[in-house]
Amino acid sequence: MAQTFKDEARDYLIQSQKVLAAAAESQEFLARLATISEAIVNCFKAGGKVLLAGNGGSAGDAQHIAGEFLSRLNFDRNPLAAIALTVDTSVLTAIGNDYGYEQVFERQVHGLGKPGDVFIGISTSGRSPNILRALRKARELGLVTVGFCGARKGEMLDLCDIALCAPSEFTPLIQQVHITSAHIICGEVEKQLFRQNAGVTAS
Repeated sequence: MAQTFKDEARDYLIQSQKVLAAAAESQEFLARLATISEAIVNCFKAGGKVLLAGNGGSAGDAQHIAGEFLSRLNFDRNPLAAIALTVDTSVLTAIGNDYGYEQVFERQVHGLGKPGDVFIGISTSGRSPNILRALRKARELGLVTVGFCGARKGEMLDLCDIALCAPSEFTPLIQQVHITSAHIICGEVEKQLFRQNAGVTAS
C-alpha cells in the first residue's frame, strides 16, 4: 500500500529528529561547535571578519549566517563583520566568465581575506570544487578554515582547521543540521562578545 502524504511527512520529520539527536549526542560534534565559536570570537576580537560561501541551498545558508552576524540574532548589539561571497552578481559573473566557476570563491577569498579572518566553506557533499579551491586559498593566506559538510569523508576535511560534519548523507537533512548549528554558533558568539546586552531583546 502506497504511503500517504501524511505518512511521508511524518517519516521525514522523524528522520529530522533522529539526525538532530545524533548531533546532540555526539561529544565530538558539540566540541567542534565550541571550537568554531571560539575561533570566530577570537577573529572578531582581533578586528577580523568572517567570509562564507556555498552553492545552491548552501549559498542561502552562507547569506543567512552572514545576516545573523551583521544584523542580530538574539538581542540588540553592534554589527559583526561577515560577508557572504555568494551575493554580488557582477563579481560572480565576472570571475565565472573570466576564470571559470571553480574560481568564483577562491578569487574573492584572495582579494578580501586577511590572516586571522575565518573562512566558512559549506558543502553538503564535501566535494564542491569551488569550495575546495577557496579553502586551499584561505589556508594559504593564513585564514582559519572551517568546513560545514555531511558524513561523507572527502578532501574537504584535509583543508579545514575545523570541520563540522552533519551526521547524515542526505542533503536536506545535512542542511537542517548546518543552519541549526549556525544559530548555535552565532548565539554563542553574541553572548561571548556582548554579555552586557544579553538581557536586552529587540522587538
